[in-house]
Amino acid sequence: MKEEKMLQVRNLKKHFNLGKGKTLKAVDGVSFDIYKGETFGLVGESGCGKSTTGRTIMNLYDRTDGQVLFNDQDVHKLSEQDDFKLKKQMQMIFQDPYASLNPRSTVADIISEPMIVHKMYKTGKQRMSRVYELLEEVGLNRDHANRYPHEFSGGQRQRIGIARALALNPDLIIADEPISALDVSVQAQVVNLLERLQEEKGLTYLFIAHDLSMVQHISDRIGVMYLGKMAELTSSEQLYKKPLHPYTQALLSAIPIPDPDIEDSREQVIIEGEIPSPIDPPSGCVFRTRCPMAMEACAEIQPVWQEVEQDHYVACHLYNDNINDKSPVTSDQHGIKININ
Repeated sequence: MKEEKMLQVRNLKKHFNLGKGKTLKAVDGVSFDIYKGETFGLVGESGCGKSTTGRTIMNLYDRTDGQVLFNDQDVHKLSEQDDFKLKKQMQMIFQDPYASLNPRSTVADIISEPMIVHKMYKTGKQRMSRVYELLEEVGLNRDHANRYPHEFSGGQRQRIGIARALALNPDLIIADEPISALDVSVQAQVVNLLERLQEEKGLTYLFIAHDLSMVQHISDRIGVMYLGKMAELTSSEQLYKKPLHPYTQALLSAIPIPDPDIEDSREQVIIEGEIPSPIDPPSGCVFRTRCPMAMEACAEIQPVWQEVEQDHYVACHLYNDNINDKSPVTSDQHGIKININ
């Protein structure tokens, strides 16, 4: 699976100029690769820059700095014609199935629109035949084609969004929190659908979410983001077996375990305080203001993104051999309170 890199993200930055000398650093130096046929999970708290990363990769946002290579093509340096072709290979499933579908269009119009734009079929009959195929592939039927979005449940609307994303036969699908707006009972159905489609069509996914338990289920590898930066990246199995970054450890400890004996006996890290503003991020390590292991060096030096173990990357001074004093500072020194039950 790791023989062919489909997507390469290198030091990607997306900053928004807010005026009056203020800049919002939504994505601030993110790097990762996605290999053909895999699912790469991108997780983190709301506001950490996950969705902005996905939209910048799609060239819906222009980059501030860095590079995005899709099949060795720089997506931000393409001509208008080549960018048009790229959109056929790279599609997006949006978070809100209520807002991402045109309420005035029928399901048939919504799904067939990309085909019309890219001139995929010569006749309307051929397009409708493809629409019916797509509806059946996502668990709906042809009778749904002439209905409007408001006639469907949230899970059904997201299936329509998935069908639209599949209409151009893409290689890569960026799923931007595709289940967060759905009922819990429906989330597993949509994830299982995405897995089945990947197996049948050889799709590659960038799966963006904040639910680590669901990401573990679907992802081959996982990257953890915090305040616009990548904190940790490794295989799904390794991340859950041996998380290195204190932020990852805290996220994982918040996932309930169905065995009450294990749940009662394990240590749970509770991080108090809000995520800092990306307009005025902390100096040094951006997580230090909430980190139970924060050291003096964390306030002064930005941690280096490094491979600590094979295929296990982390940005944390705990794994920096050049930092001699690794004693955590007290909560009074960095303004946080960490409860470990």
